[in-house]
Amino acid sequence: MISFPAAFVKGGANQTSFTREELMRILDLYGRMVAAGQWRDYAMDFDKDFASFSAFRRTAERPQARIEKRPALRNRQGMWALFGEHGQMLKRGHELAGVLAPVERRLVKAVED
Repeated sequence: MISFPAAFVKGGANQTSFTREELMRILDLYGRMVAAGQWRDYAMDFDKDFASFSAFRRTAERPQARIEKRPALRNRQGMWALFGEHGQMLKRGHELAGVLAPVERRLVKAVED
């Protein structure tokens, strides 16, 4: 299986990427947030040390949410982190589902309103 994206960074070291299952989970949440009118655009960034997915309400703004995967923190506080619009860390953990929980709750609240 080829990870996404299948490229190398300078120096020959593999870059950090999302697995297919992780990306499907993130994009599923993104699609539901778009349908609820909360998000309109996204960006992905892949580096040697981390991979990030940023979701925007409007393209020209700061990301409303940023999900980061940092494998180096796997055995410490967890490799997944959720950051808010102003860069504050909202949640960190070992499982992607737990880190996405605050966004899922916001989605449920938005759909109820």
